[in-house]
Amino acid sequence: MIDWDDVRYFLAVAREGSVRAAAERLGVNHSTVLRRVAQLEERLAVHVFEKLPSGYRLTSAGEEVLEFADQMEASSHLLETRVFGRDQSARGLLRVTLPPFLATHLLMPDLADFARMHPDIEMEILSTGEVANLTNREADVAIRIVTDRRTLPLNLHGLMGPELFGGVYMSRDRLAAWRAGASDPIRWIVVNNHGLPDWAREGEVRTTGVRFRTPDAEAQIVAAQQGVGMTKLPCFVGDADPLLVRVPGTDLHMYGALWLLTQGETRKTKRVRLFTEFVSRRLAAYAPLLAGLSVSRD
Repeated sequence: MIDWDDVRYFLAVAREGSVRAAAERLGVNHSTVLRRVAQLEERLAVHVFEKLPSGYRLTSAGEEVLEFADQMEASSHLLETRVFGRDQSARGLLRVTLPPFLATHLLMPDLADFARMHPDIEMEILSTGEVANLTNREADVAIRIVTDRRTLPLNLHGLMGPELFGGVYMSRDRLAAWRAGASDPIRWIVVNNHGLPDWAREGEVRTTGVRFRTPDAEAQIVAAQQGVGMTKLPCFVGDADPLLVRVPGTDLHMYGALWLLTQGETRKTKRVRLFTEFVSRRLAAYAPLLAGLSVSRD
């Protein structure tokens, strides 16, 4: 009999192209992956990989194994989601994925409330900007910013929430100094290298055109608080920060709408239904904050 766990390790190496990357993806050590692949090769009496300087390449036998392994994985996921869908108890593991800003600056108090309301539901919060594969059960619920609903996969069930807007922010003290005539350069703070953003050309305050880049979103906020320059932030982050203020003369920009996404049989479970209904109500209450309408401006 072939061990399905051995097949999972084989699939990870085949998809990642290296044992190290497969180990990181599976959350195990390097030797475990090698041992599992060796067990599969022993059971099948073939070599499934050829080790090259650039990584691991499938042998011809490995190509055949891959075809059947994909089918095994699909069947396993189908079985799991159907059984999971019949689970109507308010207990067990619930995995939720959402962007870091939404987790840390908006919804964490609500997630804590839900956890207190349902002590038998084990919460796993995947705070990441990467899109989880709901079909493969990498998460049970995804909260995502969607710019075009037509891009949503057809196999996902989506519940549309409020629209999310962003503004251009800078330090309140730095703005006061600029109004007083300070000549210190004001940079634009970004998290990528995609050139001068449109918002940096807007408004009354002009930047030097020299960027201040940090790939970390929290560092981006702190840089703005410290008066480095101006940056674009979701309104629910910038408006709630007493150290920041919107740059005069700049407009709000819509990121998209917040969607609660679930998949197939998974959405029928009681814990998923309880969570989506709960978060949907909380997001609706946050609509003015998300739209940048919660504070008055000069």
